[in-house]
Amino acid sequence: MDGEEPIVAIPLRDTIRPTCRGHTETGGEEPIMSEGLPTAILGRTGIEVTRLGFGTALWRPDRHHWTEEAASEVYNEVLDHGINFLDTAYDYMFAEEWIGRILSERYDEFRLATKCGCTDTQPDRNSSGHIWSRSNFLSNIDGSLERLGRDSVDIIQPHNPTVAEVEDGELVDAMREMRDSGKVRHLGISTTLPYLPTFLDWDVFDTMQIPYSALEREHEDWITKAAEAGVGIIIRGGVAQGEKSSGDGAGTWGQFERAGLDELLEPEESRSAFVLRFTLSHPHAHSIIVGTTRVEHLRENVEAVMRGPLSEDVYAEAKRRLDAIGQTPVPTGDDE
Repeated sequence: MDGEEPIVAIPLRDTIRPTCRGHTETGGEEPIMSEGLPTAILGRTGIEVTRLGFGTALWRPDRHHWTEEAASEVYNEVLDHGINFLDTAYDYMFAEEWIGRILSERYDEFRLATKCGCTDTQPDRNSSGHIWSRSNFLSNIDGSLERLGRDSVDIIQPHNPTVAEVEDGELVDAMREMRDSGKVRHLGISTTLPYLPTFLDWDVFDTMQIPYSALEREHEDWITKAAEAGVGIIIRGGVAQGEKSSGDGAGTWGQFERAGLDELLEPEESRSAFVLRFTLSHPHAHSIIVGTTRVEHLRENVEAVMRGPLSEDVYAEAKRRLDAIGQTPVPTGDDE
């Protein structure tokens, strides 16, 4: 989590499982294996990913501590813990450049997803105006690969377009062109309702990046539906930005108190750790990308995931209490 309360450090493992090569039973990509952290197969990609991933949308103008030196410490510790899935984007400030400079000697230890459709219109933020065109997509992937110092990435994802924007820009064809040229291996999309069902019906995208947590359950059942269709599920917002850093205590995190979830915490467990374990309890949350600029918060995230999902009774009770305050999933319509 990215709050500021002191965390008791946990020791690093003595060893990391070495890179293992070989085909999966589904005939997919050769997995990069990890030791210790739980893993899942990322849908029809066949890639084995740690269920805790790492997100790199971390730079802020007021985070004066977040320098390339600090990023080097955090990024390397991410891999030292065995996390083997990183997510970035063309418009995440410094992220691709720093990954390229810091982790180039460790590229065989993790899988990498980036995003396209971005521009350089907001150079002081981890976002940008978007241009949904073939030429911009192809420019994005070339720029990303140059920054990363790579010939290809594992997954490319349009950064939250509408259905109309994908259709009007003929973006699927552009992404297939990237794949056919060897610059990307799999096609994904970062998406939400109301667009997700249409993208799922197209049966084009190997992965979907979707927001989900105990405090944002809108997509809970759609995650299951997409995963059952063979889509690899990447979760963003899986810890609701962490209680200390969300800046929304009365809104998103106010739900935690209104639902009485404090009564379900284990001894010494933080609210943020509970929310991460709630997200982990969804059987189709293949990899939950959680970013932080602090090593101690990274260690807390690892510790939470190593504790495992919530017990079945606590998970069911948490969902019951969240239902009672109106924090419920949007139905898929399959039961109608």
